[in-house]
Amino acid sequence: MSGIELKSSAFADHDIVPRRYSKDGDDVSPPLTWSGIPDDTAELVLVCEDPDAPSGDFLHWLVTGISPDTDGVAAGGTPAGGTPRRNGYGDTGWGGPRPPAGDPAHRYFFRLYALPEPLPRDVPEKEIRSRAAGLATASGTLVGLYQR
Repeated sequence: MSGIELKSSAFADHDIVPRRYSKDGDDVSPPLTWSGIPDDTAELVLVCEDPDAPSGDFLHWLVTGISPDTDGVAAGGTPAGGTPRRNGYGDTGWGGPRPPAGDPAHRYFFRLYALPEPLPRDVPEKEIRSRAAGLATASGTLVGLYQR
């Protein structure tokens, strides 16, 4: 599988996510850019999850149907063509970090998957991540840290 380069102008890989992008701040999604999307890509899927949450993997952001012609998304935006899905808070779209106070820094994995065919629109949110990972011809990961 080829690699997608996924970056943010707000934080470096394995660096602290600024408060602005958390539930403690403005709770807007961070800006992201990407490159290395394969030519045969039909759809991109964007996921952000916290594997350090007390309940296990906590979903902060899930966007399907992103146009493969895009190369990023502005802070607080939705990627072109994308459909925001329900997050772990029960809301649609971005839900920023809010780990328990006093926990060590949690890791927030932003993953972008390039799919050779669109996902069926009736796939439940809980299945999208595993399907996207299994079908992807390329992917990229960016990890941010946040602590309260």
